[in-house]
Amino acid sequence: MPWQGVEAPRVSTKGPVLVIGTGLLGTSVALALTSAGVEVQLSDTSPTSLALARDMGAGQVCDADSPEPALVVVATPPDVAASVVLQALREHPQAVVTDVASVKARIAEQVAGAGELARRYVGSHPMAGRERSGAGAADSDLFVGRPWVVVGAGADQSAELAVRNLAVDVGAMPVRMEAAEQDAAVAAVSHVPQLVSSLLAARLETLPESALGLAGQGLRDTTRIAASDPRLWAAILVGNAGPVADLLCELRADLDELIEGIAPAAETAGQGVAEGRVDLVAPGAVRAITGVMTRGNAGHARIPGKHGGAPRRYTEVQVLVPDRPGELGRLFSDVGDAGVNIEDFAMEHSPGQSAGLAMLFVLPYSAQGLEAALHERGWRTVPS
Repeated sequence: MPWQGVEAPRVSTKGPVLVIGTGLLGTSVALALTSAGVEVQLSDTSPTSLALARDMGAGQVCDADSPEPALVVVATPPDVAASVVLQALREHPQAVVTDVASVKARIAEQVAGAGELARRYVGSHPMAGRERSGAGAADSDLFVGRPWVVVGAGADQSAELAVRNLAVDVGAMPVRMEAAEQDAAVAAVSHVPQLVSSLLAARLETLPESALGLAGQGLRDTTRIAASDPRLWAAILVGNAGPVADLLCELRADLDELIEGIAPAAETAGQGVAEGRVDLVAPGAVRAITGVMTRGNAGHARIPGKHGGAPRRYTEVQVLVPDRPGELGRLFSDVGDAGVNIEDFAMEHSPGQSAGLAMLFVLPYSAQGLEAALHERGWRTVPS
């Protein structure tokens, strides 16, 4: 039982809360609420998914004898979310209804046609997820520290407050936005990055094993989300087709410019070798490459830092970690004993190597002292 023998954290969300859809997001919401002592009811068209969420401790299966919910959370795919929201508004006349789909404008438009019922609907979207889907990937801490968009246009203030409380109670940070504004934003920070990652990973499909054996952390980082569920993402991307298509057109224009700059370099390089010259560089090639990378540097620098704050510059301390059980845990323990907080972390481990490279990102003033402390404890650092 959640919080057995321990006082549950104080929350503002009033139960029962009915969660419709026991996938990753729905089950994660349910787990977070049950952990806080809120009564949760579960509903899903898939008996197997429903049973798994129940067995994970996310709540009880909703049936005819269940009490009326005070809040309904619709966590279905975006292509059916609007119809499920409307059904919930009709079946539960005293409940506030929200959904957690990543597309908001189309759903809001369809629900608005329900007249007074729509005053109890508040669209929302937690900016959290994983490349794995389903209840088995759910986590009660999935939303901690993450933004949770609240789209409350046309809703009663009390309904919007209930959804804001929900976001706070599961550890998220509510952010109010208009539906079209949020759709444009997630197209740039979530939907197009998913497609770009998938496009890049698709280049690996026929790559020889010998080439894949050279893969480093950069490839793993840029293709991690390419393992996402294609069916779920098809529904998301079709629902937000306009903003996504606009950004893809901009990306295509940048790619065309980059190709036009680089392609002549291959021909020029061949001529240089044939003529015994290696100093020939096609006009515009360097400018094309540095141009796109410089803009990328500028864009990357604008990504918010930890906890959504202003971006900060960290110093990277690289440490060789033997490929043995417990070594990474020992490293983290030694860093803690040195009084240093790890602001970010990455790990690179190439196949066949007896050690991995841990990249610890710390505040600049901590780096030198951390390296000295790690050396004293027998760790080998690598100049970055």
